[in-house]
Amino acid sequence: MGVDFFREAVRLQAHYAAGKRITNSFQTNGILLNDEWAAFLAQHHFLVGLSLDGPARLHDLYRRDVRERPTHARVMRALEQLQRHRVEYNVLVSVQARNAPAPLEVYRFLRGAGVEFIQLIPIVERKPEDGARALGLRLGVPPHLDAPEAETAVTGWTVKPDDWGRFLCAIFDEWVQRDVGRVFVNLFDVALSAWMGMEPSLCSFATECGQAMVIEHDGEIFACDHFVYPEYRRGNILTDDPGEIVRGAAQRAFGRAKAASLPRYCRQCPYLFACHGECPKHRFLTAPTGDPGWNYLCPGYRMFFAHVDQPMQRMAALLRAGRPAADIMTSWRPPPPT
Repeated sequence: MGVDFFREAVRLQAHYAAGKRITNSFQTNGILLNDEWAAFLAQHHFLVGLSLDGPARLHDLYRRDVRERPTHARVMRALEQLQRHRVEYNVLVSVQARNAPAPLEVYRFLRGAGVEFIQLIPIVERKPEDGARALGLRLGVPPHLDAPEAETAVTGWTVKPDDWGRFLCAIFDEWVQRDVGRVFVNLFDVALSAWMGMEPSLCSFATECGQAMVIEHDGEIFACDHFVYPEYRRGNILTDDPGEIVRGAAQRAFGRAKAASLPRYCRQCPYLFACHGECPKHRFLTAPTGDPGWNYLCPGYRMFFAHVDQPMQRMAALLRAGRPAADIMTSWRPPPPT
């Protein structure tokens, strides 16, 4: 699918917009992005998400092409083209088992490459069931990695909860001392809004969800891009009214279920205001209180929220006083490790 397809899509948008403002975003691994693409994306003000998991030694562990060749050099060329053409972009970092133990290496590499907007995405993938095995879906790690898969409910590339927490804490400590207002990390921004008493803007941390539906290539509409399964089908864009689907009882129930299904352990958590149980797709464990629906990543998030509580309070106080959150950099020093 070349750039001409998207030129036609933009033309049709303009033709049928009827006075509405349309914005476009584009998620890519970057390996086919060239000057023509970058010029087009800049001209039409696309927001581009570029997948980049750190320096080559970490990125190329999983980011390989169909021939199992590393892709890091090609992605870096794509990044340079986006920057040169002044395309609005952010970098999406998949945090998995292999790069999670190297948080500062990942963060400093991105900062050194001129990246100012970073999305940290924890990779949590449950093992396929026996039915998936029958379809020939391969388990374990990619063939170029010689590492056994742990006998757990998740795949070998899934980030461990404690590693996820330590990853966030380490990057936060560097960010809060030198990069506030210069580098923007999605999870830090969302946390700060929670400490400001605002509803988190990212659906994973919102009280309820259900506002991020997905349309597949054939027009099928599902409740969420993490729940593209038959039981979460909501209709088809070619035959059904999308407004009615969004407002429909099934989708509203899906969104409310996030809060309604929280285990007692979460309801008693001091950081519920910031987390709200995080994404339902990660809530497949039994909580210490014995009830189902506990988030696999909870220990990592609790570690992170406890770690950032004091600086978040201080930044929130600065903002309420009409001062920039970046003023924290003149005074805050993380406590020494215990």
